[in-house]
Amino acid sequence: MPTFIKIIKSLLLQAVIIVIVFNGVSALRESGMLSSWQHQNAPDFHLNSLDSSTVNLNQAMGEQKTVLYFFAPWCSVCRFSIGNLQALYEKHPSERVQIYAIALDFVDQQEVESFVEGLELTMPILLGNEALKQAYQVSAYPSYYVLDQNQQVVHRSMGYSTELGLLLRTL
Repeated sequence: MPTFIKIIKSLLLQAVIIVIVFNGVSALRESGMLSSWQHQNAPDFHLNSLDSSTVNLNQAMGEQKTVLYFFAPWCSVCRFSIGNLQALYEKHPSERVQIYAIALDFVDQQEVESFVEGLELTMPILLGNEALKQAYQVSAYPSYYVLDQNQQVVHRSMGYSTELGLLLRTL
C-alpha cells in the first residue's frame, strides 16, 4: 500500500508541474497581446465581409460582448478550433454575444472562401489585413479577444479553445 501512495503522490506532483508549465508558457505567449488587465480599448476597424458588407467595430458594438477570432486559412489548429466558435454562434443569439471570425495571412479571398465552405461556417467572416494584425498584436493563430460593450478587452487567448471555454469567456 505505501508504494501505491507514492505512485499517486508522484503522479499528482507531475500533473501539478505540467499545469504550472502550461499556464506559464501560455501567459508568456499571450503577454504580447492587447492587455485585458488594463481594460484596453480594442482598435476600431472597417472590414469587408465575405458577403460584401462592411463591418465597423464602433458601429457594431451593442449591449453584448463581442468575440473577435483571428485565424489563417492555412492554420491547422484554426481548422479544429473554429468549429467550437461556430457552435457558440449557432447556440447563442447575437443579442447575447456577437462573433466575428477575421481572416489574416491569406493569399486571396478565394482561399478564405474555400476554408469557410469546407467547414460550412455561417458566422460573419471578415477579411483582415496586415495593419489590423499589427493593431491587435496577433502573433499566432488562432487568437481571440472578448470585448465588453464599451469595446474594452476583457479576455484574450491564443491557441485552441473549446466551446465551453469560449462561452465562459463571454459571461
